[in-house]
Amino acid sequence: MSSPADFPVLHTPRLILRCMTTDDLPLLFRGMSDPRVTDYYGISYETQTLTQAQLDWFELIRATGTGIWWGICFSHAPHALIGTCGINEWEQEHHCAEAGFWIFPEHWGRGIMRESLQAMLTYCFQTLQIHRMQMLIDPDNLRSWKLAERLGFRLEGILRECEWKQDHYADLKCYSLLAPEWPSSAGFL
Repeated sequence: MSSPADFPVLHTPRLILRCMTTDDLPLLFRGMSDPRVTDYYGISYETQTLTQAQLDWFELIRATGTGIWWGICFSHAPHALIGTCGINEWEQEHHCAEAGFWIFPEHWGRGIMRESLQAMLTYCFQTLQIHRMQMLIDPDNLRSWKLAERLGFRLEGILRECEWKQDHYADLKCYSLLAPEWPSSAGFL
């Protein structure tokens, strides 16, 4: 696992975005086994032991330079994971990446993910020099695509039947945001 010393910790008024460790496994499993979370996330785990694969993947993409994922915690409770956000499919040569996120349902509608993604996107555009960020979102996931739009992402189109989900092919909405559009497009400056 990445050591906390070399991991970029991000701070917001209410939150800390930090490196995840094996200590986070129970709460990571709680999120990754909750159907309300995983219905749109695309990955789920049946046991805490199997959830280790998600932590291993977070470390692999960081080690290979193809992504970075943060654990989201309240500032007053920095060891209690409430969700995650990050990037993967990071193509450093082309300065583009794909963003993803999830949060426990009891925190939905409180602006926590918007606050987290604002910090993450600022870091990605300014420090990592990413030029294009994209999000692929299930058309039925109204909360997520509305959040993407509030952050300034633009709908590029629908990727028709691009993902096998349970027993059928599913569409995904493709959103993108370019570095020059951030942060003025997000409506918080």
